[in-house]
Amino acid sequence: MARQLISSGSIFEEQMAYSRAVVEGDWVFVSGTTGFDYASRTIEDDVVAQCEQCFRNIQAALAQAGSSLADVVRVKYILLRAQDFEACWPVLRQYFGDARPAATMFAAGLADPRMKIEIEVTARRKVS
Repeated sequence: MARQLISSGSIFEEQMAYSRAVVEGDWVFVSGTTGFDYASRTIEDDVVAQCEQCFRNIQAALAQAGSSLADVVRVKYILLRAQDFEACWPVLRQYFGDARPAATMFAAGLADPRMKIEIEVTARRKVS
């Protein structure tokens, strides 16, 4: 199977020369994804709202790859402020309640000062 590059249309992908996701065989690698709404090019100020948008963006990339959140085996959460993570837990349970991927969270500076959370996932497609 040929390598497949997936784009969300984010201006960051073009400017920084990366793909929203890369499909390699059964594996789907989704880049760190922020809470920007790519259609309107806006971002909410609230970390929980950004977390929800991250998941909508990730779901869209996974769907283009023939995958879903149920296929996610690894997730990394990067937050601007570690103390904001607990507020996001209900959103994480909503999207990953059954999949329960291996997870890591850390705090770090993000590329844009409006960003409060970034989520990266790896999924393994169930190809028949």
